[in-house]
Amino acid sequence: MENRKKLLVLLDGSERSMKTVEYVSRVRPFAGMHIVLFHVFSDVPEWYWDMEKDPKNLHEINLFKAWETQKKKEIEDYMENARQLLIDAGFSEDFVEITIHKKQKGISRDIIEEAKLGYGAVVLRRQGLGELEGVTVGGVGTRLMGALSFLPIIVAGIKPSNEKMLLAIDGSAASISAVHFVGDLVGKFGYEVGLFHVIRGVGSMLSKKFDFMMPAANAEAPVNEMMALFRELKKRLTTSGLSPEKISFKIKTGAFSRAEAIVHEAKKEEYGTIVMGRKGLSLVQEFLMGRVTNKVIYTGHKYTIWII
Repeated sequence: MENRKKLLVLLDGSERSMKTVEYVSRVRPFAGMHIVLFHVFSDVPEWYWDMEKDPKNLHEINLFKAWETQKKKEIEDYMENARQLLIDAGFSEDFVEITIHKKQKGISRDIIEEAKLGYGAVVLRRQGLGELEGVTVGGVGTRLMGALSFLPIIVAGIKPSNEKMLLAIDGSAASISAVHFVGDLVGKFGYEVGLFHVIRGVGSMLSKKFDFMMPAANAEAPVNEMMALFRELKKRLTTSGLSPEKISFKIKTGAFSRAEAIVHEAKKEEYGTIVMGRKGLSLVQEFLMGRVTNKVIYTGHKYTIWII
C-alpha cells in the first residue's frame, strides 16, 4: 500500500464539526494524505451497570439500550457522510478511514493515545469536540493542544480557506520548523506565503495610553537580522517548490501586541491561514504553548491556525 502521511481529523457528530471535514476537503495538499476521521463514542455510563442489577429497572434499561443503539447508528451515518464528502472532493476512498473509538480513559486522553500512532498532524474545530465532556479551545481542548506537543495542530476557523498563508516568525526553532512544515506540505501547490515578524515598541511594556514606540535606530539591528533570516527561509521554501514571486517579507515595528499585529496583518492582506510555532523565544512562555500563540488563537478566532 502507498505510504502516505496520516492526518487525524477529530469529529463529534455535530453540524459544526462537519465543517471541519469541509475545511479538510478544500486543502489540496491534504488529498495526498491518509485521512483518519476519528470519533470517541461514549456508550454505557457507569451507573448503567448498577441499574442492570435491579429487575425493577428493566423498562428504563430497555429505553437506554434503544437510545444507545440509535445514537450509534447516527454517528455511523454521520461518519460515513463525512467520508463521502472527502471522496466527492477528490480524495482517494482507499485513504479515507473511519474510526469510531469506544471511550476508555476519557475523550481527550483517548485522542492523545490515538495521536501517538504515527500521525503527521491533527485537525480539530475551534469550538466543540464532544458534547459529553465539552472539549473546546479554552477548556479541555487547551490541555489537549498542550498535550499534543509532539504533533502539529490545525485549528479550523470559520473564515473560508484560501491558498494564502501568513507565517509568523520570531526566530525561534519552533517558528523555523513551521516554515519547513509548510514548505514540505504546500510547496508544490502554488500557495502564496507571507513571512511576518513583529517587533514590539517600548510603549507596549507600559500602559496603552502611552504612545511611545521604539525609535527607528533601535529597531535597525533586529530588522537586519530578521531580513537575513527571511532570505534563508525563502531559499528553503523555494527548494520545496514555492514560487519566489509568491513569497513576501514584512516586519512590523513598534507594535503594542504581537498577537494583535499578526491578526491585523492576516485581516488586512486577506490571509486564510495563520501559521505559528508552538513556543516562542522566551523560556517563560514555554508552558503548553507560547503566550503569543495562545493570544492569536483567541484574538484570531475566525482564522484557521496551524500550530507547529
